[in-house]
Amino acid sequence: MWRVSGRSIALRNLAVSTFALFLSFSVSTLGALVAVRLNQVGFDFSRQELFLLAALPGLIGATGRLVYTYLPALMGGRAFTLASMASMLVPLIGLGLALQDPSTPFWLMALWFSLLGPALSHFSGSMANIGEFFPKRNRGTANGINAGVGNLGVAAAYLMAPLVVGSSLSPALDCSPCALHRACFLLIPPILVALALVALLMDDVPVARQSPAEALDPFRRMNLWLMAVVYSCGFGSFIGYSMAFPLIVSMVFPQSGSDWFIFLGPLAGAGIRPVGGWLSDRIQSGACVAFASLVVMLAATLGVAIGVAQGDFAIFFWCMTALFLGTGLVNGASFRMIPHLFESRTTAGQVTGAVSAFAAYGAFFVPMLFRLDYMQALAALAVFTAATAALTWFAYARRKAPFPC
Repeated sequence: MWRVSGRSIALRNLAVSTFALFLSFSVSTLGALVAVRLNQVGFDFSRQELFLLAALPGLIGATGRLVYTYLPALMGGRAFTLASMASMLVPLIGLGLALQDPSTPFWLMALWFSLLGPALSHFSGSMANIGEFFPKRNRGTANGINAGVGNLGVAAAYLMAPLVVGSSLSPALDCSPCALHRACFLLIPPILVALALVALLMDDVPVARQSPAEALDPFRRMNLWLMAVVYSCGFGSFIGYSMAFPLIVSMVFPQSGSDWFIFLGPLAGAGIRPVGGWLSDRIQSGACVAFASLVVMLAATLGVAIGVAQGDFAIFFWCMTALFLGTGLVNGASFRMIPHLFESRTTAGQVTGAVSAFAAYGAFFVPMLFRLDYMQALAALAVFTAATAALTWFAYARRKAPFPC
């Protein structure tokens, strides 16, 4: 029956949802891309202030995900997507105007950067909604496509920045005028297109309303917290490094001239995410894919540290790209693991949203770690990755694991 009528409806909603999610990630990444260039257009912010500005959307966005997870069930997926996308227009207009005035105080700039955060929150509502359209056997692939193509919005924002604003990450190499406000205003027309597509093409899936006690029930289950750790190491690292990447490159490798290929890291992480879901379905084990990918992440993190310590941009860049690849595989595998750990479709959707909320705090904590010290930040992230790999092996991946998935 689903193949006769439900499949076409599900694919249509998936296409629109993915486009909206793609734009939301571009909006949420805008803060990091703007922060690294603020002092080139007349602002005078310290290194600590710039890293804080880059981190603020992550703090607000991650907290908002805890709420956004439940909104599709309360409002309907179509109404939720319309409201969420429309709200992104406010900070784009406000920040675009503020960037044209170098006398804008730090507190006001921090406010506009914070209002970019709900664009990051959109992810949890989108994932909770789109899974309802697909049967369990197809949900890992569908979630992987929605999240993976959506994550490409980060890479697209990286690629767009030097083209649109006319500025290099390396001030010494820059010879063109910088117009940061154009990056904000350029995103407004595609968001208007997305709003029209959502209004015309998206549907609502009836979801049973839950009492507050039922809504909180997943938080009493140990697997929610274990998966929060695993996904935080995957997506938290992906979005955290994405937010910190431009500032690290501009401050540690100011002569690299990396604008035209720095997007490859986020592109690799986002592009391989559906492969993580597909591979997990193929071998019938998201846990094994996640564990192997975490080992890759650990090795890559050590390589990044070597590149920073030696001032070798080639080592740094390629190890960072491998690190992004590892995060993408963990992310795809995680969304195969969750539906197999939580049988109820509604519960699995809520867990996905909650886990993604905790993971999104990586967009705040990773830049804040690098705000203090680069090598200490990498050491802390390596330890966290090693601990997560051990947790994944013991709980999910080994032969006699208590929760094989």
